[in-house]
Formats: sequence, C-alpha cells, structure tokens
Amino acid sequence: MTILVTGGAGYIGAHVVRLLRARGDAVVVDDLSTGSAERIADAPLVEIDLAAEEATAQLTAVMHEYGVEAVIHIAAKKQVGESAERPAWYYDQNVGAMAHLLMAMESAGVDKLMFSSSAATYGLPDLPADTLLPETVECKPISPYGKTKLICEWMCQDAEAAWGLRWAGLRYFNVAGSGWPELGDPAVLNLIPIALRALTNGEQPTVFGDDYDTPDGTCIRDYVHVLDLAQAHLDTLNYLSRGDRPHEVFNVGTGVGASVSEVLEQIGVSTGYVVDPPVVARRAGDPAKLVADVQRIQQTLGWSPTQTLAEMVDSAWAGWAPIHGEPAVAPS
Repeated sequence: MTILVTGGAGYIGAHVVRLLRARGDAVVVDDLSTGSAERIADAPLVEIDLAAEEATAQLTAVMHEYGVEAVIHIAAKKQVGESAERPAWYYDQNVGAMAHLLMAMESAGVDKLMFSSSAATYGLPDLPADTLLPETVECKPISPYGKTKLICEWMCQDAEAAWGLRWAGLRYFNVAGSGWPELGDPAVLNLIPIALRALTNGEQPTVFGDDYDTPDGTCIRDYVHVLDLAQAHLDTLNYLSRGDRPHEVFNVGTGVGASVSEVLEQIGVSTGYVVDPPVVARRAGDPAKLVADVQRIQQTLGWSPTQTLAEMVDSAWAGWAPIHGEPAVAPS
C-alpha cells in the first residue's frame, strides 16, 4: 500500500516516512520550506505548495501516478505566536491546504486520511487540579493556529458525511527527541531545543514563572517522544481500515506530566551542562498544567508510549550536533 505523506521531509514527517519505508511504500509531498530532502533518503519526493491554487490538480496526479491508497497529512504552519501576527495567512496555509487535499482525495478516489491535529485545539480548558485532559472537553482554541487545526477536523467530518472519507485526527501534545540523530528537530521552538540552544551558546534558558499551583511552581506539560508519535500514525492507518471506528480524534501524549524545572534538570543530566536558569514573570496564557488523558488511544488503537523523559532528552541531545552543529561552548 502506498501512503502519501504531506510534510514528510520535516521533523515529525521524516520519522513517519522512515517507519513506513520499513514496511511498505511512501511518497512524500513537501514544499521544503522547513523540511529537507536529505531527511527522507530515497523516498519519492514531489514538491508542491499545498496552499497554491494548482495544488488540487497536482495532488490528484500524484495520487494516480503512485497508486496512493491513504494519506497522512502532517504539513502545516505551526507557530502559535506567528499565527497571532499573521492570522489570515495561517488560515490560507492550513485551511486552504486541507481544502485542496480533500478535493484531490475525492477526485482520485482515496478515502483514508490520518490528520495531524494538535492539543492547541483545546485552548485553556477549565479542569479541576490533577485532571487529565480528555478528548471530550469542549474545544475553545485561543490562537489562530489552534483554530485552523479545529477547522480542519470539521472539514474532515464534513467530507465523511459528503463522500465517505474515513479519517482520524491525532491531537499532539509536546513532541520531543529523535528516533535517529540525523532526524533531530531542526526548529528551536519548544522548551528542550530552546534550552539546548541557550546552553550551547554559553547562556542559560529562562523559566517563565515559578509560582504556579504545581509541586515545584513551574508549568507542567505532557512530552511524547517523536518515535512513539510516528508509530501512532501507523497504528491510526490500521484503524482506518477497521469496520468499527468509534472515535475520530485521539490525544497523543504519555498521560504523565513533567514540569519545566524537571525537564531542565534532565537536560543538565543528559548534556553535562550546569543548568541554573533565571526566573522571570509568567507569560500570558500559560496554564499551570496540561497533561493528556491517553486512555482512548490505548484502548482503541492499542498504542502506548514507550520512551521516558530521559530518553527523549538524551535523544534530542544526540541529534543536536548533527542538525545544529557542534556545541559552541563545552559543558562546565
């Protein structure tokens, strides 16, 4: 079975493609704006801007040429801050791309879609302390990025009603680590790579607030290893072929939170750097705790995370030099 992977040359996509290539065929569609052809080795690559007007016809042709039977749609713009600064562009890029993809799938007769959604669809849920975040919480995204992801879920629902699309969405929590050093995260947007960038530049990462209602006062988040996440994509593909599909969306996390302080402590252990971060005021909109309830994906897909926080940070550090160059400052 040939699987089309949009965004397959990016951080998460390259891990998915490597797993797919080990078991079958994959064709990658990517505009290479943030991805790299080197990350997918010999997998076929077709450069397409999914938001462009001609994308529907181009995607339809690719699906016919490669005999595509299912799509994993990962490609998207995903910076929350940038989405607030350029909201119309984010709708054009993310929602427009989904519209072109769904029209191409309908035209080509491809009826299986695994969509990369996000925990950003939830916004700031009002949950009791120590409550895990379930998929049943009402989604109230607060960023244009989160809104585009929720709209794309709605589009999939409408396509299912209109022409029989079989789909499922994975709501990612905080993705970290690398399955192979050469596939490390090239972006510096999340806590672990931000801290690694600071330390290798001879600086300290910053902690935004240590007065939250958590055991150590710093925010708690759910971190999932990128290789576990990639496996969840393959498990979801299998799910789409089942006769019984009781759920449309699944959280992908570990169900166990780690605080900012705990992550930074592990970074010190993994890298050998002295980590002594300054504490500044809270950032607006940061909830004290966001941890996924992962019972649905475990019970329905049989997926469970296998990697610990230590393994995530160890692998992120192993992938740092191959992606970002040798550390500028030796640990001390």
